[in-house]
Amino acid sequence: MKIALILDPLESLQVYKDSSVAIMREASRRAHQLFVTGQSGLLLRDGVARLQTTAFEFSQGHSWYHLGEQFEQVPELFNAILMRKDPPFDSEYVYSTYLLEIAEQQGARVLNRPQSIRDWNEKLSVARFPQFAPEFLVTRSSEEIRDFLAEHGDIVVKPLDGMGGSGVFRLHRADHNIGVILETITHYDRRTVMAQRYLPEIKSGDKRILMIDGVPLPYALARIPKSGETRGNLAAGGTGVAQALTPRDREIADAVGPELKKSGLFLVGMDVIGEHLTEINVTSPTCMVEICAQTDCNPAALFLDALERSCATV
Repeated sequence: MKIALILDPLESLQVYKDSSVAIMREASRRAHQLFVTGQSGLLLRDGVARLQTTAFEFSQGHSWYHLGEQFEQVPELFNAILMRKDPPFDSEYVYSTYLLEIAEQQGARVLNRPQSIRDWNEKLSVARFPQFAPEFLVTRSSEEIRDFLAEHGDIVVKPLDGMGGSGVFRLHRADHNIGVILETITHYDRRTVMAQRYLPEIKSGDKRILMIDGVPLPYALARIPKSGETRGNLAAGGTGVAQALTPRDREIADAVGPELKKSGLFLVGMDVIGEHLTEINVTSPTCMVEICAQTDCNPAALFLDALERSCATV
């Protein structure tokens, strides 16, 4: 197969743990052809979507990769295009999904589906499954958040477009910095954010459950916060511990999985704290390498198995 990946700059990737790199290594092992590009490689010329890519191979030399010829072609000539650009989900990200949607209309196979990347905001999507979500509020009003804090006593506030725990704050009723935190995160009531009831089970880990074509992996990665930290994200210093899915994890996955598959969300990372679904990550979910290192499960191999089956049916 010919597989194109839309990535952050290669030199910025943390090769030893990056899930995109793990997928690429497995694809290379299976002799699939790999091509890479960034958001700048997407363009629309005379109403036709085009994709500027560079041939990619792994290298054993000074650099971990070798790039070949760069060329431009219509996206439908690839068997699959994998959108693996990290957030923030800003205007440029939205524009990329528009261009990828046009490519999809031309016949390209784009994963995850561009429209669904837009529709399934990673924080707001828990509202699709209120039976699993903790109590939450979405607003730009600091006063509304203060009322929510007064009701629950201990909450977390976070932006709707971030990743890796960036911009996440925990607030208590007695916190002396409530005003400045709310001013900062809402940009003085000009930016909509999410507030969620604080879940003390975070101390046992914020579990990342990877879903491939609507089916969960048998293991989650519990990201346990470091001492003195509320966030379990690995980017915020959390420690990843692989754990078998609990019955509650499977209950959530069984309910969410069919909706993900129906929406063309091929690779998704659900975040579960205790008994509650807190986020549904659809842009560039990670944790493949950590799960592979600690268990008998190889997420990248399972991803390629599913991708090959999916492309064979087209």
